[in-house]
Amino acid sequence: MPARKKKQPFGKKIQKLRREKKMTLANLANETGLSKDYLSSIEKGEIIPPVSVILQLSRALEIDSGVLLKEEEKRAGKKKDEDYQKRTESYSYEVLTPEARHKHLKAFRVFIEPKADHRGVSYQHLGEEFIYVLRGRIEVMVGENRNVLGPDKCIHFNSSIVHKLRNLSDERAELIVVLYTP
Repeated sequence: MPARKKKQPFGKKIQKLRREKKMTLANLANETGLSKDYLSSIEKGEIIPPVSVILQLSRALEIDSGVLLKEEEKRAGKKKDEDYQKRTESYSYEVLTPEARHKHLKAFRVFIEPKADHRGVSYQHLGEEFIYVLRGRIEVMVGENRNVLGPDKCIHFNSSIVHKLRNLSDERAELIVVLYTP
């Protein structure tokens, strides 16, 4: 019986792609705007990056973001309670447009745990972002501008501006997030 090929962890996959492109961590940092330390933590498997970072990495590494997102979906497994992707301890998502691998528009259902924010990095990626709140009360920082949104409220902004989300409520927030990346 042939040996089964072991799946490569996400961080190792990024490291392999970076090395195949003959890029240093410093090169990748300059292409993404992320720190070398943060990128190193991803490659070591210490951090699982959020969607926006995966989009930045795929653009910098000149690969289709859908490939990285699909690999992470397989890795996450198909548990009944967790049929969405885990990204950090407090943030998870479900891809709503899996068929959009080669498209500029991608949609996600995002969950943020109560009184939690996205840890580790602020987000910034080329394009536009639309967020619609289904449940909870969230804070969306776009640059220095603070936006507080409750259910049935939305925001549309230039995602090349540094932005960050935080759940202000006592319940798990649920959002629809649509990203347009050129």
